[in-house]
Amino acid sequence: MTMTTFSRRGLLGAFAATIVAAAPTSSNAFGILRGAGDIRRISMYSGRTGESLDTVYWIEGEYIKEALKEINHFMRDWRTNQVIAIDPRTIDIATASHRLMDVHEPYMMLSGYRSPQTNAALRARSRGVAKNSLHMRGQAADLRLKSRSVGQIYQAATACHAGGVGRYPRSNFVHMDCGQVRTWNG
Repeated sequence: MTMTTFSRRGLLGAFAATIVAAAPTSSNAFGILRGAGDIRRISMYSGRTGESLDTVYWIEGEYIKEALKEINHFMRDWRTNQVIAIDPRTIDIATASHRLMDVHEPYMMLSGYRSPQTNAALRARSRGVAKNSLHMRGQAADLRLKSRSVGQIYQAATACHAGGVGRYPRSNFVHMDCGQVRTWNG
């Protein structure tokens, strides 16, 4: 099923009329967002590559394979051009957070997947990069919004109770992952 099967207006109306449901994680499964939601949509752009992504990736309880492939490519390690499968739970957390903030602008993605080589290079330059980063498993994203502060994004992601959330105000981004529920720099 592709997005062209539906009208943009119909999808937006359906999306706005429902609550986005999040896939269960090993933690609480987004109690405030669980149980409804026929459509999940993610919208992001990358200042690094100039690419944009705006896709419905979940309809009627099922992930859309073609949309997940687009997300995987978009969230690739842009330094090495390596692509891996991004854990859909990470996208669900970002989507649920976005929905809680009631914004319409796309996320700016700073980092999605990182190859071990990229992670090691970044780690050599910054103490804020974890040795065993979930970015290397396709389970994390570093995101920002122009219209919301790091604190607002952090609060929305934390409210999901569905993974790790790190706040980086000096660098103006929030880390979201689908690992254990935890927070840092809050």
